Amino acid sequence: MQDLLELAISTAEVAAVMLVDKRPADLGVAYTKSSSTDVVTEMDKASERLIVDRIRAARPGDAFLGEEGGETGGSSGVRWIIDPIDGTVNYLYDLPDWAVSIAAEVDGEVVVGVVAAPARGELYTAARGRGSHLVRADGSTRRLRCNTGVSLDQALVATGFGYAAERRARQAETLRQVLPRVRDIRRGGSAAVDLCSVAAGRVDAYYEQGPHLWDFAAGGLIVQEAGGSVGGLNGRPPSVDLTMAAAPDLFGPLHDLLDEAGAAN
Repeated sequence: MQDLLELAISTAEVAAVMLVDKRPADLGVAYTKSSSTDVVTEMDKASERLIVDRIRAARPGDAFLGEEGGETGGSSGVRWIIDPIDGTVNYLYDLPDWAVSIAAEVDGEVVVGVVAAPARGELYTAARGRGSHLVRADGSTRRLRCNTGVSLDQALVATGFGYAAERRARQAETLRQVLPRVRDIRRGGSAAVDLCSVAAGRVDAYYEQGPHLWDFAAGGLIVQEAGGSVGGLNGRPPSVDLTMAAAPDLFGPLHDLLDEAGAAN
């Protein structure tokens, strides 16, 4: 596992440096996906190529699942789950909340997660059973722990919104029911960064309808290794239907509120 973690860290760092140093002043949209606001830039594609090429050179038998490049098979039992820029719109607008997210699965279980947020000067890492950590730009580190003992009405909750108008309408209705029941809502624009914020205690919880596996694979493990719970409704795993994260004592009340609000409908 240590070799996978080290490879994920070094690759995320190289990709992050490339994205910062080579970001063109006139960065534009390469194409759109689910809607006209769901953008992909040339830098998304360049970042994923760099990540895949670097890992494949070190581990030619591994499989890959990337947001932009889709899935390729392998023979080793290891699969890398890659979001080359999580928070592309933030990156497009030169806002700080975007990240490179890399996770490694072994036989279907995520065992390593790395999220590099270079505009924040932060690197988040986790290995299953070994805890999660924040490494700052100055080299200092701290072990991460989710906030505990927070009641639902005092919880600061991060969320996000999709790109399709129909999904946004449903999310707005869910938010209308959630907002009066919690301390406040934060919307950063990157699921990976939001999950790391839960792990770091910067927010108490996170939920969102729409994230894909590449959005939450690394950040989800970082939350779990910080003592948090990650899942969907009614015991289901996190998915595009609903992904939520919080300390175990807050996860249940948040779950019930989102279930009541019809969050996965």
